[in-house]
Amino acid sequence: MTAATLEAGRQGHLDLLGWIATTDHKRIGVLYGVTALGFFLVAGLLALVMRAELAVPGLQLVGEQTYSGLFTIHGTAMMLLFATPMVSAFANFLVPLQVGAADMVFPRLNALSYWLFLFGGLVILSGFLVASGPADIGWTGYAPNSTLPYSTTTGTDLWVVGLLLTGVATIFGAVNFVTTIVTRRAPGMGLLRMPVFTWSILVTSILILYAFPAITAALIMLLLERRFGATFFDPTAGGDPILWQHLFWFFGHPEVYIIAIPFFGVIGETIPVFSRKPLFGYKAFVLATIFIGAYSMTVWAHHMFTTGAVNLPFFAATSFLIAVPTGVKFFNWTFTMIGGRLTFPAPMLWSVGFLFTFLFGGITGVMLASPPLDFQFQDTYFVVAHLHNVLVGGSIFSMWAGITFWFPKVTGRRLNEPLAKAQFWLWTIGFVVTFLPQYQLGADGMPRRYADYPADAGWTTLNMISTVGAFLLALSVLVFLIAVVEALRRPADAGPDPWQANSLEWWADSPPGHHNFPNLPPIRSERPVFDAREAARAAANGEPPAGSAVAPAPAGPGPVGPAPAGGSPEAPA
Repeated sequence: MTAATLEAGRQGHLDLLGWIATTDHKRIGVLYGVTALGFFLVAGLLALVMRAELAVPGLQLVGEQTYSGLFTIHGTAMMLLFATPMVSAFANFLVPLQVGAADMVFPRLNALSYWLFLFGGLVILSGFLVASGPADIGWTGYAPNSTLPYSTTTGTDLWVVGLLLTGVATIFGAVNFVTTIVTRRAPGMGLLRMPVFTWSILVTSILILYAFPAITAALIMLLLERRFGATFFDPTAGGDPILWQHLFWFFGHPEVYIIAIPFFGVIGETIPVFSRKPLFGYKAFVLATIFIGAYSMTVWAHHMFTTGAVNLPFFAATSFLIAVPTGVKFFNWTFTMIGGRLTFPAPMLWSVGFLFTFLFGGITGVMLASPPLDFQFQDTYFVVAHLHNVLVGGSIFSMWAGITFWFPKVTGRRLNEPLAKAQFWLWTIGFVVTFLPQYQLGADGMPRRYADYPADAGWTTLNMISTVGAFLLALSVLVFLIAVVEALRRPADAGPDPWQANSLEWWADSPPGHHNFPNLPPIRSERPVFDAREAARAAANGEPPAGSAVAPAPAGPGPVGPAPAGGSPEAPA
C-alpha cells in the first residue's frame, strides 16, 4: 500500500469523523436531507409492495397483519421521517445563508436534533426486526386500536418511543430556527426584506412549537396506558378514545401545513427567478403565510366529522376559510409569471407542476371540508387520493423543485438537465396514473387500509392502473439517483450564482465556506443579490445606480464587491 493511499484513507477517516461531530448548519442540513431521502426510499418500497398486493384481488404477497404493518410504517415514514425532516434539511442549509448569518444560534442543539431524529427513525424501523413485527395501528395510531389488548406487538411500543424522539428533535429545531431568524439577520434585513422561504420557516417553526407538544403528550399517555396501567383512552375506566383523536389531529392538521408552508416558500423562491420578475405581491404573500399558519390551528376536527363529537358548522367554516390565503398564494405565483421572461429548466418545470397538482388536491380538500360529502368519502380511497394529491402533488413536487434549484449551491454542480427533466416527466405521469384512479375507486366505495377486495367489485382495472403508476414513480426516483451520481462525479463548476437568482445565499460560494460569507452586499430589498448584480451592471455601463436599492454603502462585514464572492454568475439555463 502506497503512502498516498494511506494518506487518502486517513483523510477519509478524518472527514467521516468531521461529519459525525459537525455543528456546521450546512453539513447538518445535508445530513438531514440524505437521511430523509433514505427514509423516503424505504417508505416508497413499502408502498410498492402494497400497490403490488392491491393490483389484483386476492392475497398474493403479504397477509393482512403484514399489510397493516406496511401501511403503518409507510405513512409514518413519509409524514414524520421524510417530509418534516426534509423541511429541516432545507431550513438548516438555507436559513442562516438567507439571513446573512455564519451559523445557527445554537449549533450544538442543532446537531443534537439531527441525531435524535436519526435514532428515533431507526427505533421505529427496528419493529421489522422483532418477532411480533412493526407497529400495525395505522400512522394515525387511533385508540383503542393502539392500546392493549388490540395491538400487542413490540413494534407499537417502538413506534411510540421513536416518535417521541423525533418529536423532541423537531421542537429543538424549531426553537433554533425562530431564534436564528429573530436575532441573526444581517444589517439592513428587516422582517419585510427576508426571503419568502425564511418567512415560511419562521411561521412553520412557530406552528411546531404549538402543535408538537400535543402529539408528544398523546404519545406519553399512550405509552403509560400500554405499559403502566393508565386508562386515558379506556372508556370502561373513565377514559375516552376520542381524546386521542383530538390530540392527534390538533397536531396532525397543522402538521400538513408544517410540511406545506416551507415548500410554498420554495415555490416563492423559484418562480420569480425563472420569470425574471420580483414576486408579485410580496407583502400579501407573507401575510397569507401568517394567516395559513393561524387558521391551521382551527381546523383539526374536520378529520372527526363522522365521530359526532365535534361542531360541524364551525369546523366546516374554518376549513373553507383556510383556502382563502392559499388562493392568495396562487395569485402571487401566477401573476409573477404573467409578463415575465419565462425559462423552463428543471426547477421551473417542477414549480409549474406543483401549481397544477396542488390545486387539484386543494379543490378535493374543499369537497371533504363539507360534512355531507365527508360522510360519504370517509375511509375510502377518495381520502387516500386527496391526501397524496396534497402531500405528494404539493410538497414533493416542490421538494424536487428545491433540490434541483439549490443542488448547485450545496455541491457546486448542476444536475444533468436532460436527466432532471426526464425525472420530472416520469414522476408527473406516474403521479397522475397512480392517484387519479383512486378518486374513482373512492367514489365507487373501495375502503382504504384493506389488504384485499372482492373480485366482483369492479375495482381491479383501476387498481392495476394505479399500481403501474406507482412503479413509474419509482423509476423516476432511480433517474434522480443516477443524475446525482453523475453530477457528483464531475468537478465543481456551478459558480456562486448559476441561476442569476435573488436571495442572499447566492452571494456565497458554491458550496459555501465554513462561515458562509467573506462579505455581504447592501441589503435594501428582499432581493439583495439581484440588486448587487444590477448595480454592477450599471457601473460597468457607466450608468447611475437604480435607486436606493443598490446604494453602495456596505451593509455587512467586509468590503462590498460587484459580484458574488465566488466569481461571476453564469447565464441561466
